[in-house]
Amino acid sequence: MTVSEPEGTSPGEGETQKRSIPRLVIGGTHSGCGKTTVASGLMAALTARGLRVQPFKTGPDFIDPTHHTRICGRPSRNLDPFMMGEQGVLETFCRSSEGADIAVIEGVMGLYDGMDGTGCASTAHVAQILGAPVVLVADARGMSRSVHALVQGFRAFDPRVTIAGIVVNRVGSPRHRAMIEQGGSGPFVGWIPRKEELSVKSRHLGLAMAHEEPSMVQFGEIVREHCDLDALFRIAGGAPALDCLGRVSLLDTERRARIGIAWDPAFCFYYQDNLDRLRSEGAELVFFSPLSDRLPEVDGIYLGGGYPELHLEELSASRCRSDILHAADAGTPIYGECGGLMYLSAAISSGRSYRMCGVLPAASEMTGKVQALGYINGTTNGTWTCIPEVLPIHGHEFHYSRVLPDRDARYAILLRRGKGIDGNRDGLVQGSAIGTYAHAYFSQSFSRALVSCCARTRVLR
Repeated sequence: MTVSEPEGTSPGEGETQKRSIPRLVIGGTHSGCGKTTVASGLMAALTARGLRVQPFKTGPDFIDPTHHTRICGRPSRNLDPFMMGEQGVLETFCRSSEGADIAVIEGVMGLYDGMDGTGCASTAHVAQILGAPVVLVADARGMSRSVHALVQGFRAFDPRVTIAGIVVNRVGSPRHRAMIEQGGSGPFVGWIPRKEELSVKSRHLGLAMAHEEPSMVQFGEIVREHCDLDALFRIAGGAPALDCLGRVSLLDTERRARIGIAWDPAFCFYYQDNLDRLRSEGAELVFFSPLSDRLPEVDGIYLGGGYPELHLEELSASRCRSDILHAADAGTPIYGECGGLMYLSAAISSGRSYRMCGVLPAASEMTGKVQALGYINGTTNGTWTCIPEVLPIHGHEFHYSRVLPDRDARYAILLRRGKGIDGNRDGLVQGSAIGTYAHAYFSQSFSRALVSCCARTRVLR
């Protein structure tokens, strides 16, 4: 499947230079095979050795990166060819790996599983873009010799992917391991025993966040004990040099506007690249909690997704709710995504109705099942004052809620792919505020337009 390259993903023109960046991808045979255990454990084990580990996550996931960041002490980044384009994946990887000793990339789903049954945006696709060797995690539960058929099938499926090592997970006993070792399809670099207690709590949108569930750090002990760290480091060191842009920093621009970023247990879903691009266009980011803080003095507001449905009483009681309504009435640009969209509506119903900001002409309600899940793309249509031109939008949507707009609602995003708010429209607009179900990956043009809009507010104030 061919996907058009998203506009504006490169930070600027510059000559390329060869850079040797030790790196490996932790791929899996399927979801639930143990990728997260191995990837997080490897990050923790290498960090404990004193190495500077740059973490990454394949795909649009928000939750795993919070655990990576906590383990490594460096912001984890998403690598997603659909949202970012292939060049965008390479640029983010090169820029973010500056100063790191090794990069560890956690895969998504099975190694070759991409969008719409293709390999696009799969873990294998990212490995190909980065020329990164793959360490395959194979779940041995319920089989022994068949592990070799599984591994050999994955190796033969696409010769462009280098599977350089195998970690066998959920090994039942020493005898179980011995039975598998006889087949000789390695190289095996890890044998992790079956431990049912090794798990991370989850909820409807995925795993618990890092601030709620610190247990992933313990995976480092498992990897240190049951994997060959030296072999894994050698695999990473064998990756070929990459052609990286000579210019790597996005953060060298004079500040033009202050943008408030909602950041607390209710609003915590952000792509790190989005925040960096806003900074690169001159935004000073001011983090605040709608749960407990008053709105700081800012020129614009960015309300990310998260779990507002778990904090409805606190959000309804917080004075920040009325602060945001007053800011909207004063013409302050406001951008809300998913949970942020719901918070900007008049109310959220979950058992009973809780009053929210009332900025957007809509009400929201939680449902008992997934309402949308998958990639989106489309274009802006000029309805929102901050983005008057037509710009492409690439992103992802995943939610268990519905937004019920007023009949005369206006929309600023037309979708070619995705459900949005009403089927093919997203970006509910009221004055200077917009709310979308899409978690958009910002292009440089989108970031520039948003910061410029906030800067105009600063001048007029």
